[in-house]
Amino acid sequence: MSKLRLDLHDVYNRGHDIDRALRGVIDEAVRIHATTVEIIPGKGSGQLKKHVLRFLAEDDVRPLYHRVEKDSRNWGRVFVHFRWK
Repeated sequence: MSKLRLDLHDVYNRGHDIDRALRGVIDEAVRIHATTVEIIPGKGSGQLKKHVLRFLAEDDVRPLYHRVEKDSRNWGRVFVHFRWK
């Protein structure tokens, strides 16, 4: 059971870098058959979290994972769950 973690605090104001980091972690999760990716957009204004959720909903990304879970105890965190056969 492998988990990956992506903290976006360092690239929060650079949209291109955010997309590159998100693509990289999702691609790595698929490559190693990770069970979960924890993405930390931080709490801030909520714009970065919205950006992350929009990225995850893109037509070429959505088929790669099973479900997204917004952490109910820490709204600055998103979990992406994968299911492998």
